[in-house]
Amino acid sequence: MTQDHWWRPDRHADRRPALMARGRIQAAIRAWLDAEDFVEVDPAALAVSPGNEAHLHAFATDALSDDGTPRTMYLHTSPEFAMKKLLAGGETRIAAFAHVWRNRERGVLHAPEFTMLEWYRVGADYTALMDDCAALLRMAAMAAGSDVLRYRDAVCDPFVPPQRLSVAEAFAEHAGIDLLASCGAGGTTDRDALAAEMRAAGLRYAEDDTWSDMVSRVLVERVEPRLGHGRATILDRYPAAEAALARPAADDPRVAERFELYACGVELANGFGELTDPAEQRRRFEAEMAEKQRVYGHRYPLDEDFLAALALMPPASGIALGFDRLVMLATAAPSIDAVMWTPVARA
Repeated sequence: MTQDHWWRPDRHADRRPALMARGRIQAAIRAWLDAEDFVEVDPAALAVSPGNEAHLHAFATDALSDDGTPRTMYLHTSPEFAMKKLLAGGETRIAAFAHVWRNRERGVLHAPEFTMLEWYRVGADYTALMDDCAALLRMAAMAAGSDVLRYRDAVCDPFVPPQRLSVAEAFAEHAGIDLLASCGAGGTTDRDALAAEMRAAGLRYAEDDTWSDMVSRVLVERVEPRLGHGRATILDRYPAAEAALARPAADDPRVAERFELYACGVELANGFGELTDPAEQRRRFEAEMAEKQRVYGHRYPLDEDFLAALALMPPASGIALGFDRLVMLATAAPSIDAVMWTPVARA
């Protein structure tokens, strides 16, 4: 029976316990957000720019004016731009359970439409988000009535404090690569230096791979599968070139205030000490869109209102968490479709 028959009574009966757990987890998180003085906001999904990361793919549509003139708009890949505008407007602690859309993504851990929990703390160091993540893992497990998070044969204890590991440390430990030897200040990179490190470690790469492509290969093949086993892992201090929306680390301009949360080898969240320099943000977005044009033959427009608002945005830290993935691990479900009330039909 295909996934599209989730609505059959027998299938729904099998799925319902995980769906009810989803509701309990969401209620527990909402109660925690309220206790932490967050304001829950509801960002619009339709945007002039869906986001400006080279390898994210959006859904486009035509918005028609009263006279029928079309204007291309997009379903957002994250509520980030809208929420940062609210920070510029004066909000200091906000959160959203937002539906988001990403094209060319479908699998056990991916769906074209999914729910993202995103929250921001004005004036807080990004390490505060790490504490938030640990709290969310605990409450998800408790709300689901589980002692562990589970994905296939992997198990993670959400009641043990997460391990904090820098990307450079993870590359050295799991791949034998000195990643920072190929990184310069301000996001500059040396492809040939990283290629030499990969050859020495016996790792393959394609001749047309960029530095970023090679970093992704190592992450996917050697690093990510080893993270979050036994306890969660916070993969911290990404190279600046891999953190287009994060501010540089104060002690090392080669890296940025960006981390990702992993459990059972699954990426759950992506957090930043937010970049608030509009000129630097524009430079990074333009570089990302140039790469998108090179690889995919098109680019997305910049949100000029967002860049204007960024000049008014106070120092803040923010993070996005894949809510469906969290529910999946807390309920030991086989896929994120299994914890969605109405999974998107497959094309």
